[in-house]
Amino acid sequence: MRNFTCVQDLGDLNEALQEAFEIKKDRFQFSTLGKNKTLLMIFFNSSLRTRLSTQKAAMNLGMNTMVLDVNQGAWKLETERGVIMDGDKPEHLLEAIPVMASYCDVIGVRAFALFENRDEDYSEKIINQFIQYSGRPVFSMEAATRHPLQSFADLITIEEYKTTPRPKVVLTWAPHPKALPQAVPNSFAEWMNATDYDFVITHPKGYELDAQFVGNATVEYDQAKAFEGADFIYAKNWSAFQEPHYGEVLSTDRAWTVDTAKMALTNNAHFMHCLPVRRNMIVTDDVIESDRSIVIPEAANREISAQVVLKKILEGLDAK
Repeated sequence: MRNFTCVQDLGDLNEALQEAFEIKKDRFQFSTLGKNKTLLMIFFNSSLRTRLSTQKAAMNLGMNTMVLDVNQGAWKLETERGVIMDGDKPEHLLEAIPVMASYCDVIGVRAFALFENRDEDYSEKIINQFIQYSGRPVFSMEAATRHPLQSFADLITIEEYKTTPRPKVVLTWAPHPKALPQAVPNSFAEWMNATDYDFVITHPKGYELDAQFVGNATVEYDQAKAFEGADFIYAKNWSAFQEPHYGEVLSTDRAWTVDTAKMALTNNAHFMHCLPVRRNMIVTDDVIESDRSIVIPEAANREISAQVVLKKILEGLDAK
């Protein structure tokens, strides 16, 4: 595998899952694979789980790791061509990328949607520039439209906790005070559609996701109806995708908060969220603290998803 930005890059999903479970049994069994190889992790946005889990995964494989926070301690980077650079950005990404690439073997990039222009966000300009100009394998640590490391960890977690071959998985919108990208719900939907799960998306009208990610999912505007018989509830906020309201908060309706009464409609479902989570906006205290909440094991599996991806990339380097 050269680059990793979506579920299709991973290849056979069942094989990838088996690899994840093998790594989880002994995450140091490939500790020499990354010897004398360096991972550079580039963050245009904040991170906790992604930073720690990916760095740990690289260390498990014997890699050296470097972390660059673009907005803290680095030159501000211009990303547009044709701009007269007379402002506060003294370096262009097109020079910075090959320079950064000269110090490493693999690059991870985290760059969120800017909500200034939907077409530009959905073109994935920043991560695609790294793929085009670095000459190195590049993987997404969350981009404008997808968060594949998170979704892979979500899938691993569902596989571990499911009690039926075809569980009902529900992705539910929940309120949030700020405008959040569609990357996590897009990606989760894409990965769920790659399985044979019974997959349902529920949200208020106006919060429809891009059809390419919705895929074959059932879309249900009645949250209570969507929850009926569910085995897994995945809560996440996102801002509007449809024009002319792209990136806007259309509702903060607390009636969509996941609480005990709603979870009682399910088939004793597990509660999931990518974290960080706004308590008593997205989910009530009693739900996230219940024994059916699996947000911590889900977060722990971020190390495993990252390690599978890095292992496949390193194997691709060695095959040259």
